[in-house]
Amino acid sequence: MYPITYVTDCFDGNARARLSTRIGALFGQSPTVVAADGPDPESFAALTLLDCLQSLELLGEDGHPTITLLNIAPRDGVWPNGVPFCFFWHGKHLVASTFNARVLSLVRRELGIDHVYVTDIREAVTAAGFGADDIEKIAGTQFRSLWYLPLLAKWVADGRVVPATETAVPELLDEEPTVTVVDNFGNCKLDQRLDLVAGTTLPVAQRNDDGSTTIVDVTCYPHLTAVPRNAPGIVPGSSGTGFTELVIRGGSAAETFGLQPGDALLERAAEKVA
Repeated sequence: MYPITYVTDCFDGNARARLSTRIGALFGQSPTVVAADGPDPESFAALTLLDCLQSLELLGEDGHPTITLLNIAPRDGVWPNGVPFCFFWHGKHLVASTFNARVLSLVRRELGIDHVYVTDIREAVTAAGFGADDIEKIAGTQFRSLWYLPLLAKWVADGRVVPATETAVPELLDEEPTVTVVDNFGNCKLDQRLDLVAGTTLPVAQRNDDGSTTIVDVTCYPHLTAVPRNAPGIVPGSSGTGFTELVIRGGSAAETFGLQPGDALLERAAEKVA
């Protein structure tokens, strides 16, 4: 049996119960369901996917194969009934996901995963031998991440041939350092590693309650414990390949600076929020 993690923006109690039960029936074990919530679920999912795959580097230990499912599928009108689903392998580990360039951007940049296999639901379900009624149900459902994505993961994990098109993951333009995750301590995890020297400062855009922006020069430190207590600091964080974090030792950087996932961090961001 494969350890299974499911990162999804469908995470209410009803959805969790249905996802867990269906995956449990297909695989013989239920998944760990992770809520992609907050104001920017795409950036949360991107960093979480990267962190999950990097956590599989067990430094000399021979780990078990895993399956990671990921669903971030806004109905934006670009695709009929939502963005398609894809799959790829990272070593012996399987990922089945919505084909979302932003969600896949960090594994593309950091792990070199620049191509995935994109599927068409109707084509895949037809090839699997489903009857006409079931094909229409699965292809037309509102809850494709329940009815189709677990099936796709099961078929690929079992070595079945699934009709798919090898497709390049779009390379996104370099963007401003952006808050992707605010952890339970209020630390603001960024989506990139800034090459900073301890003792230098970085101009951070603080959002104020009245809608204005104040630029605060925040000192860079080599690690969290070097930051003075109750003071802000910029440090190498625990996510990604040492991605940078804005922290307040003993406090919440997110609350103090008025930041949330999706916000740009630096002084250049002031013009965007002014």
